[in-house]
Amino acid sequence: MNKKVKNGINIFLFLLPALALFIGVLIAPIFMSVRYSLHDMSLLDPLTKENYVGFGNYIKLFTSGSIPFRRALTNSLLLAALSVFLQLPLSLGLALLLGKGIKGERGFLSVFFMPVLISTIIIGQLWLKIYNPDYGLLTRALWALHILPEGKLVQWLGDEKIALISAFVPTLWQYVGYHMLLMYAGVKGVSPDLREAAMLDGATDGQINRYIVIPSIKPIIKVSVIFAITGSLKSYDLIKVLTDGGPFHATEVPTTVMINQLILRNKAGMGSTIAVMLIILCFFFALVVNRVFRKDD
Repeated sequence: MNKKVKNGINIFLFLLPALALFIGVLIAPIFMSVRYSLHDMSLLDPLTKENYVGFGNYIKLFTSGSIPFRRALTNSLLLAALSVFLQLPLSLGLALLLGKGIKGERGFLSVFFMPVLISTIIIGQLWLKIYNPDYGLLTRALWALHILPEGKLVQWLGDEKIALISAFVPTLWQYVGYHMLLMYAGVKGVSPDLREAAMLDGATDGQINRYIVIPSIKPIIKVSVIFAITGSLKSYDLIKVLTDGGPFHATEVPTTVMINQLILRNKAGMGSTIAVMLIILCFFFALVVNRVFRKDD
């Protein structure tokens, strides 16, 4: 047997288990979701109660008043914007600061990354205690600083006007350390010779970061931007623990609407439609970010 053909067969056989797992866990479910999204069907009896509706579910998703998908999508896009323009700059600032080699660098890394290691359910429970209007740390702190009149209670997660931003704060806080660690690794990978050369030319720390460090870690920043946007579109667990989409759908995100349609209302077709929309949106924004960074390069 030709040596190249034999090597090709061996490579294929070694890759086959991983390929089968990839197709079975990722590709096949995507195609099944696309198929289900074109039907009005029950989750409990999907084979005998399929009703083909074409793109009817997609139209209904954006036009029906009983499905708060448009509001949920707006909330997720707001979270994505906050992640990109608030969370990531904070992460970058911390990475640049720690990357200079300050005293206690490893300790700060561990502290900032710790929220990422803690279960999201636990994070949600901690913030429920912080937001508690009676004994919560936030309310007590505002009383002590005389920002809030003592005795006045604020329903941080129960007031429709402030519930959304209150629910987003823990999400932004939790993943600052994650993006910081990615960027920190990039900052540490910048050649010290470049820094020294710039310092000899009279460059300040700010100029070194702006013209040397940040351009050098643009690939990592691009990855963080993609993770931040797609993570915002897929956010679920913290919202579920904190508000479950309430009050009055003020904190709904696409995943909470999807679970509501799929599990609680037993509408597999509509739930699959939302899942397909999330896949499309994640791919779309990933392509947009890649295009933006490519033009910038």
